[in-house]
Amino acid sequence: MQNLVKWLLGFVLVLVVILIIAGQYFFHVAQVRDPKSNQPDALRQKDDPLYQYEHDFLARDKQIWHETTADGLKLDAWYVPAAQKTNKTAILAHGWHNNKTTMAIYGELFHELGYNVLIPDNRAHGQSQGKIIGYGWLDRRDYIQWLHQIIARNGQASDIVMYGMSMGAATVLSTSGEADLPKQVKAVIADSSYTSLLAETKHEAGEMYHLPWFPFVNVVSGISKLRAGYFYAEASPLKQVAKSKTPTFLIHGDADTFVPTKMVYPLYDAIKAPKALWVTSGSKHVQSFHDHPKAYRDKIQAFLAQYDH
Repeated sequence: MQNLVKWLLGFVLVLVVILIIAGQYFFHVAQVRDPKSNQPDALRQKDDPLYQYEHDFLARDKQIWHETTADGLKLDAWYVPAAQKTNKTAILAHGWHNNKTTMAIYGELFHELGYNVLIPDNRAHGQSQGKIIGYGWLDRRDYIQWLHQIIARNGQASDIVMYGMSMGAATVLSTSGEADLPKQVKAVIADSSYTSLLAETKHEAGEMYHLPWFPFVNVVSGISKLRAGYFYAEASPLKQVAKSKTPTFLIHGDADTFVPTKMVYPLYDAIKAPKALWVTSGSKHVQSFHDHPKAYRDKIQAFLAQYDH
């Protein structure tokens, strides 16, 4: 009996060690800065339907803005003034392992719609400092600071739109639910957000690694709490949008398997503010603009004409 107890204790100990090692590995993959995300994106070829958007925006003169986070990280952003002086500014949030250059196509879209454009590098991405990725949860507070900088520079009459794609969509949705969101934010547009980091990680455990999510995701979430300051369940755009009072437009491709299309529906249902939903035909993750460039621009323009005028 004593030998059996020792064997069981030894087995449990080995299992715990394996889980911790595996958890540290998956935490590193998911939440530790990837040096590749510091580099500009590979540019589009001329036959790409969004080539001109990207080419034109990257050629524009850009100011460099900085912000220092509450935990002391220096963040970097591009600012491109509108062609005609305006109080309207769009702040754009990029996705996981992306940076400012990823958002050039969207920057040009909003520039053409007459907006000043601010594109930050999120913490642990691009030219911004930080080793730990915020998944929109840490970033939501950084974006509150960016919003205040826009207002400080452009005036109390500022009129601001927040746009994000993928992790950036989760960022702007999470920001929209903050109690101290400046009243100058008039609209939010989110392309391909997850409901929560916990739900997305559970999905990816099976989709990418073919692993049962329990107990791996729980272990990684616990490591995240220790090293990043948040459990995965805390990073919840779903909970945040339920508190939002800002008109919100959700976009999602119906062929998205990275952030499954089904996630957009509970997000939409949770929003109590004025809202719109567009599920695009045949589009994979964040490919709606590429697949439907005219409709994408037209629908965003129509939404803004209704709620940001």
